Amino acid sequence: MLSKILENVNMNAYFNLLPQLSLLLFIAITFLFSFYDKISDWSGTISFLKQHFKGTFVKSIVPLTLFLITILELLAGIFSIIGIYNVFSGDKYFAILSCIISLLVLFIFLIGQRIAKDFDGAMKITVYIIPVVFCFYLLVN
Repeated sequence: MLSKILENVNMNAYFNLLPQLSLLLFIAITFLFSFYDKISDWSGTISFLKQHFKGTFVKSIVPLTLFLITILELLAGIFSIIGIYNVFSGDKYFAILSCIISLLVLFIFLIGQRIAKDFDGAMKITVYIIPVVFCFYLLVN
């Protein structure tokens, strides 16, 4: 019985999805844990960021910016999980949307690090941008 089921399943098609699925899982883990870290210590995160952006115009808008970024991180993570499920049926809408939102958040982080003159921190954001861009590339091609 199992052999009949496996005959009808195109295993190569599923193996071809593994890079996309792995990268979507990376996005889900990254942004859902980041979301959780922010909401579990909201006041500590705000204090840290106000200190990080001391002397810049960003310090005054930290709470609003943090709120918006936190919502975007939650959406990126949720859409990535939905995307993992939907990719099996060929629907890549939520997976692509997850990549777009993820890149938006990462570019906001990159700009913030540059404003704070934290060049080492800005460089480290690239480690996250590369797999998200690669996932986006795999999904649209």
